[in-house]
Amino acid sequence: MIVLGLTGSIGMGKSTTAELFRDQGVAVFDADKCVHDLYRGSAFEAVQARFPEAVRDGEIQRDILGRLVLNDPDAMTELERIIHPQVASARADFLRREQQKGSALAVVDIPLLFETKAWRDVDAVVVVSASFGEQKRRVLSRPMMNEDKFFAILRRQVPDAEKRQRSHFMISSDDGIESARRQTHLLIAALRQTDR
Repeated sequence: MIVLGLTGSIGMGKSTTAELFRDQGVAVFDADKCVHDLYRGSAFEAVQARFPEAVRDGEIQRDILGRLVLNDPDAMTELERIIHPQVASARADFLRREQQKGSALAVVDIPLLFETKAWRDVDAVVVVSASFGEQKRRVLSRPMMNEDKFFAILRRQVPDAEKRQRSHFMISSDDGIESARRQTHLLIAALRQTDR
């Protein structure tokens, strides 16, 4: 089974591309969704103990938590110590299941693939990329987003140019979803050929 790591900076179209893989029958592990589930499940108590002000009505409010850690490297490190091992465990379980099913290809969608060194656990990396102007336009159109927050997020991420340099494949999302769909289709076909 080929394990493909899917990554991309904020606003590049990575989540949409993950859906394109799913549409073509490829199983995808979604690290962001896993984190959301952990906040409601096994990580809740540890996060609540460290960041009690992020809890409202018995739930972790991600926007509040984000504000608490985004510009505080120590707090971010503490949060990552709680979350990252549990995400890695869930990802390993997902890959074990796909291996047992006999899947030829599985995708792990990890926004911080390089930052968390998860690239070491995949066979190849595909980065989703777009021009900076398009990235900024997309991100600033999101609710509760502003330039300060956008640039704070970028500072935590490996630069797009470096991601492209370190990846085996790139999908450009500049030209819209149909172009990305074609690129994804060609990549899947090529990977399935090499696995024969």
